[in-house]
Amino acid sequence: MKLFSRRPITELAFAPPDPRPGRDGVALALIVRNEERHIGEWAAFHRAAGVSHVYVYDNGCTDRTIAHLRDELGVSLTVMPWDQKLFDAGTGREIHNQVLAYAHALRNFGGLYRWMACIDADEFLVPKRADSIAAALAHLGDVPSVTLPWHNFGRNGHVQPPKGGVLSNYTHRAADPISGARGVTNFKTIVDATRVTALKVHSYHVDGRAVTWNDRGQAAANKARGSRDFYSADHLQLNHYYTRSEDELAAKIARGSNQRVAAERHAARVRRNVANIEAEEVEDRCAIDFLRRVGASHSAAL
Repeated sequence: MKLFSRRPITELAFAPPDPRPGRDGVALALIVRNEERHIGEWAAFHRAAGVSHVYVYDNGCTDRTIAHLRDELGVSLTVMPWDQKLFDAGTGREIHNQVLAYAHALRNFGGLYRWMACIDADEFLVPKRADSIAAALAHLGDVPSVTLPWHNFGRNGHVQPPKGGVLSNYTHRAADPISGARGVTNFKTIVDATRVTALKVHSYHVDGRAVTWNDRGQAAANKARGSRDFYSADHLQLNHYYTRSEDELAAKIARGSNQRVAAERHAARVRRNVANIEAEEVEDRCAIDFLRRVGASHSAAL
């Protein structure tokens, strides 16, 4: 008898939503659990970057994460209860809750916007030259999918959480985003949801094809995203604050994986990733530079 795989279902296909009349702007989908320490800064930054709406999937928050989001975003926030574990009845395979949230957001809300990005509370979309995310991508015309390489930040020498925000205290990142090192090289994607036909957490199919573009408008197959010729963060950079202080890293490990992974294996993987991120670092202040560029009224996020 053939044994079914117990690996989780991490890819979903669906019919894309129809474009809504007058669709425009940028929306974000975010799945969260107990991020109250830093979520206000995340929300204030993306409000400053011109995000039209945030669809937050509440994966069982028991702290003030949602309250802080409401304080910062007001009517530009929609909250979805998302505390669940779902399995395929025939095989017992878990359906990846994050992928399910992203598919729900794209299908139900994506038709309202030109762009939608599904990112995490430790990820910031940073315009490099323009004053908003939408303006940073305006030159791309009808491109449906833009790959954004991770720019990973580590502990920056902090043992305990420092006073002030993430952006002002964590200004050194892995020197080579496409080194190929585990935990360093990965991607998120900002998309036209009306052309998405399948997705994973880190990649999408558009118009039935596994293809994407960089922020210069250069196309490549998803499998070729890691090539040096394709790498670009000329217009929009994805900052990933993989960990913060050592204390917060220990807490990250203690929370465990969002998948069924043994605690020892999860801890070893996280520590390996941090070591790779911190092996060679460069200074990167682009997020701070953006906030200063758009005006002193946003300096509170620093």
